[in-house]
Amino acid sequence: MSGNPGNALRALSPTPPERGSFPLDHDGECTRQMQEYINCIKLVKGENAPNCRLLAKEYLKCRMDNQLMDKDSWKNLGLPEDAGK
Repeated sequence: MSGNPGNALRALSPTPPERGSFPLDHDGECTRQMQEYINCIKLVKGENAPNCRLLAKEYLKCRMDNQLMDKDSWKNLGLPEDAGK
């Protein structure tokens, strides 16, 4: 007996990840930015501090630059646009 009901063979099509999920940084390309952000959040005890938001932006920019997440506008990510834009 087969584990395939009706013996129907279908190609499995992969589905893209949900919005907000992204690949792990296996090569550590953005580890420094991530650590700086985490340290900032710990320092301000989880408050939404402006300096931590800038570090979050640096971290997300690193991820986008290294194709670890799709490029998106800062507005969609809840962060301020770059100065001069």
